[in-house]
Amino acid sequence: MVVALCMMLPAKAQDTDAHIHGHVIDKNTGEHLPYIVVILKGTTIGVSTESTGHYMMRNIPEGTFTVEAAAVGYKTQSREINVKKGHSYEVNFTLEEDLVQIDGVIVSATRSETTRRMSPTLVNVVGMDVYNKANATTVAQGLSFQPGVRVENNCQNCGFQQVRINGLDGQYTQILIDSRPIFSALAGVYGIEQLPANMVDRVEVMRGGGSALFGSSAIAGTINIITKEPVRNSAAISHTTTAIGGSGAFHNTTDINASIVSEDNKLGLAIFGQNTAKDAWDVNGDGFTELSTISGQTLGFRGYVKTGLYSKITAEYHHLQEFRRGGDNLDLPPHEAMIAEQTDHGINTGGLKFDWFSKDQKHRMNAFASVQHINRDSYYGAGMDPNAYGKTKDLTWVGGAQYIYKADNCLFMPADLTVGLEYNEDYLRDNMSGYGRVTEQTVRIVSAYAQNEWKNSRWGILIGGRLDKHNLIDGLIFSPRANLRYNPTENINLRASYSYGFRAPQAFDEDLHIDNVGGTVSMIRLADDLRVEKSQSISVSADMYHSWGNWQGNMLVEGFFTDLDDVFALREVGFEDGILIKERHNESGARVFGANMEGKFAYKDVFQVQLGVTAQSSKYKEARSWGEGVEANRNMFRTPDLHGYLTASYNPLKALTIAVTGTYTGSMYVEHHAGMIAQNVTVKTPDFLDMGLKASYDLKVYRSFAMQLNAGVQNIFNSFQKDFDSGADRDSGYMYGPTLPRTFFFGVKLSY
Repeated sequence: MVVALCMMLPAKAQDTDAHIHGHVIDKNTGEHLPYIVVILKGTTIGVSTESTGHYMMRNIPEGTFTVEAAAVGYKTQSREINVKKGHSYEVNFTLEEDLVQIDGVIVSATRSETTRRMSPTLVNVVGMDVYNKANATTVAQGLSFQPGVRVENNCQNCGFQQVRINGLDGQYTQILIDSRPIFSALAGVYGIEQLPANMVDRVEVMRGGGSALFGSSAIAGTINIITKEPVRNSAAISHTTTAIGGSGAFHNTTDINASIVSEDNKLGLAIFGQNTAKDAWDVNGDGFTELSTISGQTLGFRGYVKTGLYSKITAEYHHLQEFRRGGDNLDLPPHEAMIAEQTDHGINTGGLKFDWFSKDQKHRMNAFASVQHINRDSYYGAGMDPNAYGKTKDLTWVGGAQYIYKADNCLFMPADLTVGLEYNEDYLRDNMSGYGRVTEQTVRIVSAYAQNEWKNSRWGILIGGRLDKHNLIDGLIFSPRANLRYNPTENINLRASYSYGFRAPQAFDEDLHIDNVGGTVSMIRLADDLRVEKSQSISVSADMYHSWGNWQGNMLVEGFFTDLDDVFALREVGFEDGILIKERHNESGARVFGANMEGKFAYKDVFQVQLGVTAQSSKYKEARSWGEGVEANRNMFRTPDLHGYLTASYNPLKALTIAVTGTYTGSMYVEHHAGMIAQNVTVKTPDFLDMGLKASYDLKVYRSFAMQLNAGVQNIFNSFQKDFDSGADRDSGYMYGPTLPRTFFFGVKLSY
């Protein structure tokens, strides 16, 4: 074992006595830029500039290399250099700001790194700047600031959240961690809210069908959470206190981050942690929660070992422990309350990846394995039921390999060929013995995919497909995709995409959650004849960039259309042993279409504004009734015809940032189940405008130590649902609109 570990460690570099050094400065201000990543492209060699803006790479091997400097908010620059033994070379960079992220690196479009400008399909990036502006502490809280994306609470008792893309439910979206589909159905119940924002480098959102890349459930799109990789020695600790609804309910969050990188940059480790404690909140004074109490701790790391000049091993792991409770009498055991939903999660997630690429950069290969294990103790009960306890276990693992070949010419232009194999297995056992429900499900998926992308600066043409053998589906599933990119000029991207998607007849996140309705519990079960749901998606877009002196702008217009066959839907089928049963069955189909529009404008690093709006229609092909006494209609629920977002920041002083954020949610249809009300009814909600304001000030404390103070208010106008049910007979799923009422917050951050 010791020998094996030693073999994994990087070999000592040969002393060529060839060095590259230099500095990186800002084109506008002339100031030296700290912490800019400088790499030898196509190798594992790289450093970051020091606090003075200077860098040094030692003992560079002989040969011709491209030196590249890159950072978020700046356009990437490169220089070619011929390195000879015993010589030193000075390579300086003057970087121009890229405040609209045209040169940002993404991986979700093709499963390999490319720039947003050259991507064959449209990918939006949520960076940490957005999370900072919105004072977002979890992954879920920052996702609403993208066109076509909404996040909402769906349960007053436990805070079950869904992320909706282009008018489709959360189950239609594939959640990835570092491009791996390791996020299981059980993790999807609360997981997107459980992941701390401080573990994230960026979140990539790709709208439209993605089954050709990532398999089942990627119908509405994919959300790819890219975790932080260590780039320099640093540490930070922060704390935020939030007062909810002007009451005595508070939410306290403490984050820690630290990273250490060896002097030769061949070993790196980034550590993150979060502790969060949120009080329950009762808006109408009936003794029952509208927001649940949550206590959670997360600790994890991501590290790398550069095993050679052209190879690297990356490992990541995080543990999450979370308790949440909602209902009434939270100080009593759950079976002594009238209504209680309580969960205690222990989640362990880890992954290992090996990357190798050839010296001529024509060949690239990676092999990967990821695993997630979940233990959940739960109570979903009503009427002081001592039998409503449950225990759930879930084990998911995925492994595979991918190979990329870069051809100088394939038929008519340069091309990248990508092929890969993947195996995914998930074992789930959900035991609600008190209700006589045991869900035991094993999902095995063997997949192979291939795609070829012809590309140059003017054109991009991608054709690909994926074969999946799902153990719950007879035969093979083939998911094709086709993408076209045309750049009539350097700063205009025109794109058209076609993709196919599918969902297997299996338990999803919502099926593992139990609502309280009318003083009893409601469960979801799958129809015996539930068939595969299939989709076809088409999108066209124009992505335009322009600069006017110190101003930069980006305008995006996208049209989308998704056709669903054998669409999954829920209907009430009656009571069994006092439990309201909702059945997931197939409807004939549905159509979702609309347009996303987004604009970004920035003046130097002084002022930035980004806003987006989505207009859409989401309807079943045939009218349907979701419950007894409800008139049939074609509307898909919780899909407003109009919604949008805004983020803006202003720096009157270099140390002072004032940020404004907001979301608009148009009117939509939601289900309101009988209980407190006499009969089932479909409700058309009002619209909501949720605006936030944050001010932050940076202080230099001592040498490399800095402090930030921040404060602000979220949901300034208290645009929040006003017609919650009350009492034990309420419908806990009757919840819509913004996830929080007006809240005030204060925070402090110390960093090194």
